[in-house]
Amino acid sequence: MSTAAPPADWHRLDPRTVLVTALVVAGVVSGAAIPVTLGLTRVFGFPAAVLQALAGALLVIGVAAGADRVRWHRTRYRVGEERVDLHTGLLLVKRRSLARDRIRTVDLTANLMLRLLGLVTVRIGTGEQGSESTLVLDPVTRAEGERLRLLLLERAATASPGIHREGELAVLDPRWIRYAPVSFVAPMLGGAAAGAVMQVSDWIGAQGQVIEWVGDRFRETPLLWTIIVLVLAALVAGVVGALGLWIEMWWNYRLEREAGGTLRVRRGLFTSRSISVEEARLRGVDLVEPLGVRLLGAARLDAITTGLAKDHEARNADHNTLLPAAPRTRADSVAADVLREPDTPTGAVLTPHPRAARGRRLRWSLAAALGPVLILTLLGALLTPVLLWIALGCAVVAVPVAVALALDAYRALGHALSGRYLVTRSGTVRRSTAALERAGVIGWTVKQSVFQRRAGLLSITATTAAGGGAYTAYDTDASEGLTFAADAVPGLLEPFLERSPKGA
Repeated sequence: MSTAAPPADWHRLDPRTVLVTALVVAGVVSGAAIPVTLGLTRVFGFPAAVLQALAGALLVIGVAAGADRVRWHRTRYRVGEERVDLHTGLLLVKRRSLARDRIRTVDLTANLMLRLLGLVTVRIGTGEQGSESTLVLDPVTRAEGERLRLLLLERAATASPGIHREGELAVLDPRWIRYAPVSFVAPMLGGAAAGAVMQVSDWIGAQGQVIEWVGDRFRETPLLWTIIVLVLAALVAGVVGALGLWIEMWWNYRLEREAGGTLRVRRGLFTSRSISVEEARLRGVDLVEPLGVRLLGAARLDAITTGLAKDHEARNADHNTLLPAAPRTRADSVAADVLREPDTPTGAVLTPHPRAARGRRLRWSLAAALGPVLILTLLGALLTPVLLWIALGCAVVAVPVAVALALDAYRALGHALSGRYLVTRSGTVRRSTAALERAGVIGWTVKQSVFQRRAGLLSITATTAAGGGAYTAYDTDASEGLTFAADAVPGLLEPFLERSPKGA
């Protein structure tokens, strides 16, 4: 196979991609080889099983490396004056091209293997939906990745109004790790750890022994205490996992403003990530306070921006997070620096919502809590009194929790105008304070159910092309909500107000 260099204006990926693929596949195959070898041992004996597993592993690694060699040979890219082109494919050649003036993101990612070799994966995107809006160069050298990032995001520097800082805006404070165990990730990882133990023990045919061993440890322990101890053990495992995940994701974190008006987030211990956000596309920030983090007085900061990567590979990659969970005062100060504002909009005094909104939340919450209780009560009356006691226990626990969450959700409601931004806040399990640039609002959606109309309430949503696309002030006073929208974006809502009775 010829390996002649492509024309001068075209570039190839780094040839070490074949080595990376071989090593990665070898790691995957090694993990799968253990249960495969144990399974073959029962039929062919241990020596023959090892040889067969080794031969199969070498075959898989060789095929994967060969396929990647072909991919490398048939892939080339170039950056022209107006477009970025990528050609790849053997039998079915794919030619893809992005206009340079539509490119919005150039993100660099490198797992541990790539970092050891000095390589990165470059993801070039327009921020539109679908994989066709993204070009992936996997891998190139780190120097080439940085060159492409600077070249494709190069913009003429423009002065922005307001007080702001250039250069470094935030760096990692190791003390922020204390917020990791109180996130919702901890119990999820604990459950995953318990499931992994059972799955691995099933692979090696020892699941029964594991269950028997656990039963022996708690043979003399009451059932309730057994459940409590096992749940606590899972939570401990989840806390350890959450701490490890936080370190991997946020170690070496740094937020800085580069020349030309680009915000850059760099982070990651084993897998390094570099995410760039043009300030020209920034429409605001979202101060997010999950319940556990909020109880410790902390919050994280997300960007409300147009054009971040939205393809299936980057959808869950925290691409919009500017600051991990940090003390609330620190999050507010970073929000002010990011928005170039002397005072952060996320700290503005909000207009509270009517008491009728509190009643709606109490009714919703109590209905959600008492629904299962009612079902258990009916089943208990028909089947066994044990279910009646379970229903009573659920009611004793669920009703106070439901009332507390409903009252907290009501206290969270609020909206305000703060300079160039409109601010909305809502949520209890996940409280969100969104500061959206008023110029970024492209429309309003007003919703009023029959029950809201009777209570004199309505929900008004600002629609935008950035972030989640919609930011809502829930259950506002009808006239106050419409006035808020009309003042936020003058001229957008007035034609409809003139045709409708006030408060309708």
